Amino acid sequence: MSAREWIGKDFYRELGVSSDASQDEIKKAYRKLARENHPDANPGNTEAETKFKAVSEAYGVLSDPEKRKEYDDARRLFGSGGPGGFGFPGGGGTGAGGFDLGDIFGQAGASGGFGGLGDMLGNLFGRRGGGGTTAARGTRGADVETDVRIDFTEAVKGATLPLRLSSPATCGTCGGNGARPGTRPRTCPTCAGAGLVSRSQGAFAFSEPCPDCRGRGRIIDDPCPECAGEGISNRTRTLTVRIPPGVDDNQRIRLAGQGEPGRGGASAGDLYVRVHVNPDPVFGRSGNDLTITVPVEFSELALGTTLTVPTLDSKVSVKVPAGTSSGRVLRVRGKGIAKRDGTQGDLLVTLQVVVPAKVDGKAKAALEKYAEAVAKHDPRPEITALLRDRGA
Repeated sequence: MSAREWIGKDFYRELGVSSDASQDEIKKAYRKLARENHPDANPGNTEAETKFKAVSEAYGVLSDPEKRKEYDDARRLFGSGGPGGFGFPGGGGTGAGGFDLGDIFGQAGASGGFGGLGDMLGNLFGRRGGGGTTAARGTRGADVETDVRIDFTEAVKGATLPLRLSSPATCGTCGGNGARPGTRPRTCPTCAGAGLVSRSQGAFAFSEPCPDCRGRGRIIDDPCPECAGEGISNRTRTLTVRIPPGVDDNQRIRLAGQGEPGRGGASAGDLYVRVHVNPDPVFGRSGNDLTITVPVEFSELALGTTLTVPTLDSKVSVKVPAGTSSGRVLRVRGKGIAKRDGTQGDLLVTLQVVVPAKVDGKAKAALEKYAEAVAKHDPRPEITALLRDRGA
């Protein structure tokens, strides 16, 4: 990130705090926003993921007193139309007589009080000082996504699974430096290892990637035969993935630093494991509640009964009051899916009357007597009234 881009960011606004907020207020705001926008809590939500990265970047600066002071000083200097109105309309990047941005960031002005400005901004941009040379900034590794399929019980209770991946990883032959074993990369003589070279255009000086080392700051004379000098090669590896209890179907689990390796010493990307849950023939789920449909006889609902119902690991007795209607849902507290805070959802038991396909013998005779006994009872009075009004 360039100095101009960095200064133009409002980290206080990202966290929703004022510029004089205390460290505790900054921490509290960050934790709230990070929790709300964490990728694990918002699977597939790119907007939340972008917000999570933004607040993390803001907190990384504002939580460090030294970085925060440097950030505030830089914004005061340039935000008020600093030297030449840098970064603001009308400034054009030059003062009355014009100046080179390389001078203001890399040198100390005798009268302007800019001594150490290059050091100040250099600390924040990952480099030290304006006159020294440093290694080029590396490139963070790409994120990787893979899929796993688990049983319903594993999703509810949690599981630990081996995950076999074939993906880019740090080259095992050269250890990631890209050079043949026994040799080492050498510092690029063109950019002195900085990875950047300066180019002047009128009153401005620009930095661009060094054409000889392609911005890496190093030259490999004898590339590694396995990775051809890239420091990265495809290999198969096995990871152990912990599936947390209560994971939802299609939810992503993030494994930090297990993605593609970074280049030039930068951090690796993340691995996202997308979980697919096989349906269970008996149980279902509604949030953190476990659901089950239990077939019952009409007599059990009419006269009342006590049912034995399975749970995930045992069984419970459920009392059905007399006169219970078909489709009623009975709740058994604490027999559902465990939540992350240690509490559990409930077991929801749906009662469903089963009608036999054929009735004969004593059962048929008993039903006929029952029908005679309740002949005067109308089970559908609203419909009967409507039909009567229509002359049926």
